[in-house]
Amino acid sequence: MGTSQDSNAPVGTLAIELLGAMAYGELSAFGRLSADSRHAPTLRDRAMLGKIAVGAYGNFAMISDHLAGLGVDPEDAMLPFQQSFDHFHERTRPGDWYESVMKAYVIDTVSADFYRTVAGFLDARTQVVVHQVASADHATEALRILLRKALADDPRLSSRLALWARRLVGEALTQAQRVGLEHPWLGPVLKAGGEAREAVGRLTADLAAGHGQRMSGLGLAP
Repeated sequence: MGTSQDSNAPVGTLAIELLGAMAYGELSAFGRLSADSRHAPTLRDRAMLGKIAVGAYGNFAMISDHLAGLGVDPEDAMLPFQQSFDHFHERTRPGDWYESVMKAYVIDTVSADFYRTVAGFLDARTQVVVHQVASADHATEALRILLRKALADDPRLSSRLALWARRLVGEALTQAQRVGLEHPWLGPVLKAGGEAREAVGRLTADLAAGHGQRMSGLGLAP
């Protein structure tokens, strides 16, 4: 794991960029999950997705409080990421409930892997916040349970959701590359003795490998 000495980037600047991306991601997740819950096949499923949405808002509030403690307006930190994140979600609109759940699971897990990697370059207090948000928690497990239940109830979903997951992770990795390369500190800080583009390429390969393991755990081809 890296330290702040591994990069020329000011730790505060890097922390603000990462926290801004995370805050907007959690705020977006809250809105998406709240809307998607209306299409749940059962009230139990609707309540579960609603609970996950509330958790996402709680994460957003925690990150916002940490940014405010750094003397940063959370909106200012989020704005540089709004357009690219919104475009990503426009490109990956789910077709039904099952695709919504798969999207939530893929984005939750791939994003968490990305955030944990960058967190190694941050100050200790910010690392705590990042790991609280990016830890494998009840939300990740709840989404996994919803997917396993759906696949068990209707095995015909397997091929469709496997294809959808491949599309999602491809888009998510492209988004991670774009974020890493376009923002002043997130790309260069990932250097490991090489160019930022190469480092981001290695990171996305690791993210893809983690995703493949999770899909195999669901019984889907990665």
